Amino acid sequence: MKTPIFTGAATAIVTPFKGYEIDYDKMAELIEMQYAGGISAIVVCGTTGENATQPVAEHEQLVDFCVKHNAGRMKVIAGVGSNDTMTSIRLAESAKKSGADGILMVTPYYNKTTQRGLVQHFSTVADKVDIPMILYNVPSRTGIGLTAETYKILSKHPNINGIKEASGDFSLFARTRALCGDDLFIWSGNDDNTVPMMSMGALGVISVASNILPQTVTDLCKLCLDGDFKAATALYCKYADLFAKLFIEVNPIPVKTAMNLLGMKVGNMRLPLYDMAPENLEKLKESMKNVGLKIIE
Repeated sequence: MKTPIFTGAATAIVTPFKGYEIDYDKMAELIEMQYAGGISAIVVCGTTGENATQPVAEHEQLVDFCVKHNAGRMKVIAGVGSNDTMTSIRLAESAKKSGADGILMVTPYYNKTTQRGLVQHFSTVADKVDIPMILYNVPSRTGIGLTAETYKILSKHPNINGIKEASGDFSLFARTRALCGDDLFIWSGNDDNTVPMMSMGALGVISVASNILPQTVTDLCKLCLDGDFKAATALYCKYADLFAKLFIEVNPIPVKTAMNLLGMKVGNMRLPLYDMAPENLEKLKESMKNVGLKIIE
């Protein structure tokens, strides 16, 4: 019987930069902040961590650093997604060697493949590397999504632990739950989907908002896990606009901007990601102020 890698709130953690270099001192501070906020797991080198612009050696070094600094306090899940299966295998092997608790693997982008190809892509990595895998479905970014029937096939693999479902498709989520049951654990991949998905059996969220609100997202998930969806809904509604504004431009532009506005000094994004448009920046600031976050001008 499978055991979920984590329950509750996981943070898709940003990668802080100084120019083109990773700011490892700041990364350590961010990990401490997440731990203090009750977060169950951190996802390193995911979309929010700008993995698409990280060379393989840098990627491996960052995962290794996070595992060592975390020292077992939270689960560490390493992003290993690629449109090259062999690259994903290398990153998965490196993550396991570093001591990561699991891997997150997005559907391949650009070359995309078919549903049959997706089964082979994920299964090949799961066969080669004995580490729990979370599938990541975000077709708005990759141009290809997993179907419930494909989830059903992949759920039978002992190393495939669950899915980060970020399609926003509740019919897909419901059908997947019906087909796979506890053979495939599900986490929301969108902050604004957390409460409804957990009401239908999701175990938590892999969150962007928790980069700035770790305790809030932790509390939200705990209320859902405790079955208090009335209180969870009230808490969600307080932050609903901010959750939306954190995606007013492509992630992680808004969340990194918000962190810098709060004085967290996480630095720049790597091109092609770029500074927010002035009109969107003002909307983000207003939303942050409305929930009591103190902006440092």
